[in-house]
Amino acid sequence: MGYGFGDMASSMFWKLFGAYLMIFYTDVFGLPAAMVGTMFLVTRVWDSVFDPIIGIAADRTSSRWGKFRPYLLFLAVPFGFIGVLTFYTPPFGDAGKLVYAYITYSLMMMVYSGINVPYASLLGVMSPNPQERNTLSTFRMMFAYLGSFIALLLFMPMVNAFSGHSKEIANQQTGWLMAVAVIAVMCIVLFLGCFAWTKERVKPINEQRTSLKNDIRDLFHNKPWWILFGAGIGTLVFNSIRDGAAVYYFKYFIVEEHFHSITLFGVSFVLSGLFLSVGQIANIIGVILAAPLSNRIGKKTTFAAAMLIAAVLSVIFFWFDKDDLVLIFLFQCLISICAGSIFPLLWSMYADCADYSELNTGNRATGLIFSASSMSQKFGWAIGTAVTGWLLSYFGFQANAEQSAETINGIKMFLSWLPAAAACISTLFIVCYPLGEQKMKNIIDKLNLKRTQKND
Repeated sequence: MGYGFGDMASSMFWKLFGAYLMIFYTDVFGLPAAMVGTMFLVTRVWDSVFDPIIGIAADRTSSRWGKFRPYLLFLAVPFGFIGVLTFYTPPFGDAGKLVYAYITYSLMMMVYSGINVPYASLLGVMSPNPQERNTLSTFRMMFAYLGSFIALLLFMPMVNAFSGHSKEIANQQTGWLMAVAVIAVMCIVLFLGCFAWTKERVKPINEQRTSLKNDIRDLFHNKPWWILFGAGIGTLVFNSIRDGAAVYYFKYFIVEEHFHSITLFGVSFVLSGLFLSVGQIANIIGVILAAPLSNRIGKKTTFAAAMLIAAVLSVIFFWFDKDDLVLIFLFQCLISICAGSIFPLLWSMYADCADYSELNTGNRATGLIFSASSMSQKFGWAIGTAVTGWLLSYFGFQANAEQSAETINGIKMFLSWLPAAAACISTLFIVCYPLGEQKMKNIIDKLNLKRTQKND
């Protein structure tokens, strides 16, 4: 549970960025969609390069709390504070706003890397057992999707409440800022809880610190990691396109304001928020299914099957009309179950890559492997969000206006054909993944033998 708290915090902000930051910049902050797409690409490519820097630093950190846990302790508050600044609208002109967006979003992504890369690396040092890693990864992703569910379900109701349900841009800007502040406080508390309730146990066979050159060389020769790198990019493009376009889909195609809002305990929920939240619950179901399925048929087969099914369902999604809400929500559940099963497998497989590298090189650069893996996800997210912004502009999108038939057709593609293509690319990579269950058992046995010999 303590390990799960960390990704619960990360996912709250990550999902806000994925689902709401694009529409915040275009409809509230006031930037053109193409400009936002370019900004996402530039800042996230830099952030992707920054991830390995954090991983290298974490591998070389030595403290009474371990290598990775200190980052949770010292970066929790900056994480929340800069997240709030990202959703603040300054009283600047267009050029000033663009510069502010570049600076604050770049800082946010850097501090996100600074805390999330060490957090992810914890999985490789909390237990040496692949099955226990599957369990830890399952807890991690369950809590991640639970955090996303809470954030996505409550965010727009909080925005509406803090803005006084006003359509005035100034009031909307205040509502967005205050809603993010509430989420930020929750994230800080969760990260500190993760720090307090986790422990680093796995020690490398070779305690001597290796050179950075050797670490990078070992990574470049790690074939399974490269395959996961490609699969991870495809998976994140799949998710980022769907998440980033969902609010546009409901605002401009479904026209959710024409539907009665659903009120529960005095809180009015909008259709887009329910759509995204239902997806998170379905993701949790996928996470729960991932461990027993992968233990029965293998991680590689489970991963490939889930992505192929998600691709087929996404293509069918294109043909739904705005009145097919039952089918829209049903397919959101099915697609999200498939997507949810992927990430615990992916992170567990990255931990296997660290074992593979240690056996072949004698060097365990856990932080570098996980940070470079996080880099692939940032690349995928950068590509997905940049493509979303550019294509919105290409299809003639105009913020807060009635959209043309071409624009609506393009928005529908963001939840169908485009993520389906990304899912197929991810599948092609994972089919080539060489570390099956029997091979990993042999690797673990050999590593345990070496550790035993060292202790003797």
